[in-house]
Amino acid sequence: MDFVSIRIITGDVARLVDFYERATGVEAKRYSEDFAELRTASATLAIGSTRTVPFLDPGAARPAGDQRVIIEFLVGDVDGVYRNLSGFVEEFVQEPTTMPWGNRSLLLSDPDGNLVNFFTPVSPAAIEKFAR
Repeated sequence: MDFVSIRIITGDVARLVDFYERATGVEAKRYSEDFAELRTASATLAIGSTRTVPFLDPGAARPAGDQRVIIEFLVGDVDGVYRNLSGFVEEFVQEPTTMPWGNRSLLLSDPDGNLVNFFTPVSPAAIEKFAR
């Protein structure tokens, strides 16, 4: 088994895709107005419209964040991401902070309220864990 993607259901695909393109620097492939993907070397962030939900069981997915999942991106310079997003992101949940497990982390909400964490390993153990 290989974990390959996570999908966000939203009422506004274009807005959310624009946000993630700006936040990550990754250009999305827009398959239709109802579905897009941002592919990285290790996983894909898919963004689907609420109009795609009828293809699933009724009630299987709802738009907007519920604060139970955090979407995480490994970045080379979390403080640089913070500077880049300042003025673009309305409110940060947590400004860059070094966590006890060795990652420097920036936590924010996307336009739908989903939690997003950008992090950079800074302790020797964390750097080793994420070495490629």
